[in-house]
Amino acid sequence: MSLSHALLNALLEYPGSGLELARRFDRSVGFFWPATHQQIYRELGRLEEAGLVKSTAQDGSRGRKKTYQVLPAGRQALETWVAQVDDPPALRDALLVRLRCEALLQNNSVANDLKHRLAQHQQQLEDYRAIEQRDFADRPLNRAQTLRYLLLQSGLKHEANQAEFCKRALALIEVDS
Repeated sequence: MSLSHALLNALLEYPGSGLELARRFDRSVGFFWPATHQQIYRELGRLEEAGLVKSTAQDGSRGRKKTYQVLPAGRQALETWVAQVDDPPALRDALLVRLRCEALLQNNSVANDLKHRLAQHQQQLEDYRAIEQRDFADRPLNRAQTLRYLLLQSGLKHEANQAEFCKRALALIEVDS
């Protein structure tokens, strides 16, 4: 996957300025494909050069802003990419290597990283639960909403699993020390 595909998707949902897109991105796709605002603006320029999006300059109170929208070639590129079949990415996490080292060193030095990650996973889990209550509680969902909810459920399960993993690892380390 690339940032360009995530941006094409976001612009298909709603055309908008780079700033509007970056803000929406932070509250949606950014949960599983993070990007800085600078990366987003740079990629919008590349997409425009490639003829996949076009921008329209608009006069505003703070100068000229560009509104971006997807061109037919951009939609086709996204459709082609969505139809691709990829292997799942390989798991790569330095914490797992450190835990393997901890098994030999037995000095409990990985505990701080585990506590830090546990706090992050618990916070993200709370954030996802708030989104779930706000956006998906007690109402029928159409297909697009159901797919978005499925993505959120994946995030909920991932964060819960990672938090539980950190708790178990901490419990094992603390028993041994």
